[in-house]
Amino acid sequence: MNNRAAAYQQQSDKAQLVERHASLVKRIAHHLMARLPASVIVDDLIQAGMIGLLEAAKNFDGSKGASFETFAGIRIRGAMLDEIRKGDWTPRSVHKNGRAISEAIAQVERETGRDARDVDIAARLNISLPEYHQMLSEVNAGKLVGIEDLGVSEDVIATEESRGADSPLEDLMQGSFQKALAHAITTLPEREAIVLSLYYDEELNLREIGEVLEVSESRVSQIHSQAMLKLKARMRSWQTGE
Repeated sequence: MNNRAAAYQQQSDKAQLVERHASLVKRIAHHLMARLPASVIVDDLIQAGMIGLLEAAKNFDGSKGASFETFAGIRIRGAMLDEIRKGDWTPRSVHKNGRAISEAIAQVERETGRDARDVDIAARLNISLPEYHQMLSEVNAGKLVGIEDLGVSEDVIATEESRGADSPLEDLMQGSFQKALAHAITTLPEREAIVLSLYYDEELNLREIGEVLEVSESRVSQIHSQAMLKLKARMRSWQTGE
């Protein structure tokens, strides 16, 4: 096969990858939309996701062991999150409240040595329990509090087989982070761990999780936000060595 034919075949293979995985873009977009306000337009997410898919097809190296779907899913979601962050419509007060909750969780758990409950966090913030739940709802509606917000790059949370072995030290640090994160998740209360599992592993939306747990969609949103803020507080301690 001459160079021109090889190049044509390569372009054809990439086009087929994009065509076969276009539905993945729509699935991820609608999954994210379950946690976003109506002001975010799903078509904008799909457009950004398609750009991520095209970049994934261009840069995919199957020799490193990762499936294309795993590789593309990370790039698609990252492109959508970048699009959301470009037009950050979140009031500063919501960002401030998210940081305050995370700090309150860390303080309570450092002082008590146990998982911070809703009532503990509300008391530390000197607000009522309904006010605290409202803060959680606003944080969840105003910002994606997801795994990628724990302060690490998307490559750290990628699957083990999707990363190369270019740097042994980097691999060691990434593996160490994953172990610490996995351990932190096991320390969450059962309901919070279940919500994270259903959302990130099973890819159910908030309404579907609510049906499984027999609680309202808004309550699932609160549980999800609190679980992620707890992880964020605990992983901050891991990163700083406190």
